[in-house]
Amino acid sequence: MDHYVERARQAVDLSGFRQLGIDEFLLRKGHVYMTPFGDLEASRVIFLGEGRKKGVIQGFVRDLETRGVDPDQIEIICCDMWDAYLSGIGESLKRAQGVFDRFHVMNQLNKAIERVRREEQRENKVLKKSRFLWLKNPENLTPKQEVRHQALKRLDLKTARAYQTKLTLARFWEIADPAEAISYLKRWYFWATHSRLRPVICAARTIKAYWQGIINFLDARVTNGMIEGLNSKIKTAMKRAYGFKYVNYLRTIIYLVAGRLTFSYP
Repeated sequence: MDHYVERARQAVDLSGFRQLGIDEFLLRKGHVYMTPFGDLEASRVIFLGEGRKKGVIQGFVRDLETRGVDPDQIEIICCDMWDAYLSGIGESLKRAQGVFDRFHVMNQLNKAIERVRREEQRENKVLKKSRFLWLKNPENLTPKQEVRHQALKRLDLKTARAYQTKLTLARFWEIADPAEAISYLKRWYFWATHSRLRPVICAARTIKAYWQGIINFLDARVTNGMIEGLNSKIKTAMKRAYGFKYVNYLRTIIYLVAGRLTFSYP
């Protein structure tokens, strides 16, 4: 299987490869990660690296070069705000435009909301067992959750104020006009940094530090949703096999289920 999968992978035509998505998934406990590199337009995994350090980017570039693909043909890279990835991209893929994935940007606010909720819950027990009410998107709440969520939002809660900063930021990705979107994001940043909620202020400053990659979305209009979907397929394959003892076996299976390969059998 390894032989035929690798042969099929090498035969994939990457001449039109322009949009790269990078994400990671947890292989096992102990912070052991794998990093899939995907073609966002073709919806396929084209390389799988071990770990999530800077060297994994360099390994991806070397793989492209051995397949006769010019790394400079990549125009857009969508990833999270992980400094090791960004450092590797800055060294090896300088010409590509970096775009930070919406999910990971919004996750900064989710973490802030949870910190606010935990602090406030010490004095206000009404917030107990309400974590997922604030982390879920409003349209994903069940009717029962919606009733409780509405009741909590009517109270004078710091958590509810933090939640509003999250909903307000989410509207940024819905604005079609770039100039209007940038103006909106600046107003949001001012509001968030004056919220008097320390976790929200820290999240806003983190977003400010990665400002350009967020703004770049307005031109590229790409997300890592495809890579997230492929990661789901990968995790399903791992569960079906009750895990893989060797990384090489896992790599072969990932290319098989998520590489959209074409096989030429003898």
